[in-house]
Amino acid sequence: MTTAFLTHSDCLSHHNPKGHPESVARLEAIHQRISAPEFDGLMRIEAPLCTDEDILLAHPAAHLSAIKAASPESGFQFIDGDTSLSPGSLQAAFRAVGANVQAVDMVLSGQVQNAFCATRPPGHHAEQQQAMGFCFFGNVVIGAKHALERHGLSRVAIVDFDVHHGNGTQDLVWDDPRILFASTHQMPLYPGTGAASETGASGNVVNVPLAPHADGSDLRDAFAQEILPALHQHQPEMIFISAGFDAHARDPLANLNFTEEDFAWATRALCDFARQSCQGRVVSTLEGGYDLQALAASVAAHVGVLMEQT
Repeated sequence: MTTAFLTHSDCLSHHNPKGHPESVARLEAIHQRISAPEFDGLMRIEAPLCTDEDILLAHPAAHLSAIKAASPESGFQFIDGDTSLSPGSLQAAFRAVGANVQAVDMVLSGQVQNAFCATRPPGHHAEQQQAMGFCFFGNVVIGAKHALERHGLSRVAIVDFDVHHGNGTQDLVWDDPRILFASTHQMPLYPGTGAASETGASGNVVNVPLAPHADGSDLRDAFAQEILPALHQHQPEMIFISAGFDAHARDPLANLNFTEEDFAWATRALCDFARQSCQGRVVSTLEGGYDLQALAASVAAHVGVLMEQT
């Protein structure tokens, strides 16, 4: 088996206003780096469009209808000061959700060992009925619900190492004991959620806030003391990763000091757990990361570790 790399050119058609950090250039930098010969072994897949029913696994119909209604024919339609729709955004968002659904299908069918969804817009800030933080739909949660509802899994886990807390993911899984959500993130920082005291309706949320200027040793401590023990207790049958790379020392939006080697370490730790406990099943999805050089290098390190597992 191999690693699937799911993306689509439609994800380049989602535009934000000039100067916005979540830009088309992010995905272009990743594509350029992943075109190197060491990634020839990837199974490259065009992400399909999701269905409305896919989105409704995690969001109410009113939210989907509101996003569709806000989609503009030209210019930008702002949801908030940081989050806006352009004419190509809805199609891109449907590809981002569709990539997660397809990745789950491929991993659970045994077609691939694991998968990385190189898509945008990201998803982990999208709450049940509120798009925010550059995000419209909970891409990763929809993939997790797809695995549970349509493939019959009993328990899954989402691990998020983006520098910003995944408030949307937390909101979407709060009442679902089948889904463990475990997050490392800088605090204080946008969106202001993610305190260690936020534990979910059934203890299924584990937040490990990190102080500004924390580094890779702090990440390792968080995994050893909180994340990995929570995974062992939950015993998921599949691991999902919200792979944000904005905790990198070069990133302009935050103040953590991770390196690409730290992201590789975290990826390997999660893959080691998955190999021991859930047949190596891992689906990872791009979230943040806004320094183009750091983003490309970090994604390369992350995908390289996924490829080692096959």
